[in-house]
Formats: sequence, C-alpha cells, structure tokens
Amino acid sequence: MNFEVVAICVSTSKGVQKRPIETAVFRADWGIEGDAHAGHWHRQVSLLAEEVCLPAWQRVLRADPMVYAGPGAFGENILTRGVDWSRVDVGERIGIGAVKLEVTQLGKPLHQENAILRITGESVLPDHGVFARVIQGGIINAGNRGCYHIGSRSRG
Repeated sequence: MNFEVVAICVSTSKGVQKRPIETAVFRADWGIEGDAHAGHWHRQVSLLAEEVCLPAWQRVLRADPMVYAGPGAFGENILTRGVDWSRVDVGERIGIGAVKLEVTQLGKPLHQENAILRITGESVLPDHGVFARVIQGGIINAGNRGCYHIGSRSRG
C-alpha cells in the first residue's frame, strides 16, 4: 500500500503541538533529530493519516478559530495521505525512502493531563495514531512516497 508523506513535524519539548518542517533526519534506534520524543524507547515516531485529521481540524477551528489546526496539531511526527493506519499490526514495517520503521504500538491511553486535548479540544493519537521505532535511518522530505505492506511483520 503506497502513501504520501504530507508533513513531517517536530517539537523541542513534550506536551506542545509540533511544527511542520520540510526535511528531517531519522536516526536508527533514536527517532527524528531535534524532536523531543526521540530516544531509546518504543515510541520514537508517531504517524497519523490526514484523512483522520481533516475532520478533527475542522471541529477545532469551529470551536476556536484562534487555535492552530494543521500538520503537527495533534502531536504527530508524520502526517500521511492515502493509507489506513487502522489496518497495521505491531511488528510490521513501513518504508519511506531509505528510512525503515517498525510499528511498536497502536494508539495510546488517553491521559487526563493530555496537553494536546487541552490545547485543541481534540486528541486523535489515542485512537488513530501508530507509533514506531526507527530501524534504519535516513532523510525524509515532505512529499516523499512511502509504502506499507500488510503482513510485512518482521521475523525474529
């Protein structure tokens, strides 16, 4: 299944909306250089589908037109178009150019102190987010194509 990288987003601290950047360096077993969530753990990179975000952005803007509602607003690192992340399983692989990601978690618990929920009134990562670790590094640009093969679970 092919998809497009709509945006790459980072933040230098946790609990804030991320900002879109054109190019990002992904380091194996670390994440995105310059992102607060990078580190030696299982949620180095988060992915969300634009198809899920668009209606949520519209709801945010209707509630408060002064709140940012666009790429990175929900804390995602990679915003995609053309893929249904609900079909992915833990252990499967995602390729974007030279970068290879391994899915480590589907969604996450919605904490009462969820900063994005407090800022936007919406939180889509808990239900629709996919988290991954970087298994092969490289550079990703907004507009790059990626692929995900259902059943491409790593072995071993």
